[in-house]
Amino acid sequence: MTTTEIKQAVDNGQKVYWASLLYRVIKDSKGQYLINCTANGSCIGLTWLDGETLNGKPEQFFISES
Repeated sequence: MTTTEIKQAVDNGQKVYWASLLYRVIKDSKGQYLINCTANGSCIGLTWLDGETLNGKPEQFFISES
C-alpha cells in the first residue's frame, strides 16, 4: 500500500495493519498517522519526517476486516 492509500483507508474507518495484527495504523487527536503496537501501546510515525517514506515496506501494510 502507498502512504496515500493507508491514510485514506484509516480516514475511512478501515483497520490498517503493518506486518501483523499486532501493529495497527492509527490517526491521533493531532492528526498524526502512527503505527501503534497493540501489545504495549508504543507508537512510531507512519512515515519518516519527509511525510512520504514509510516506516516499513509498502507490501507489509494491509487492511483487515477483523
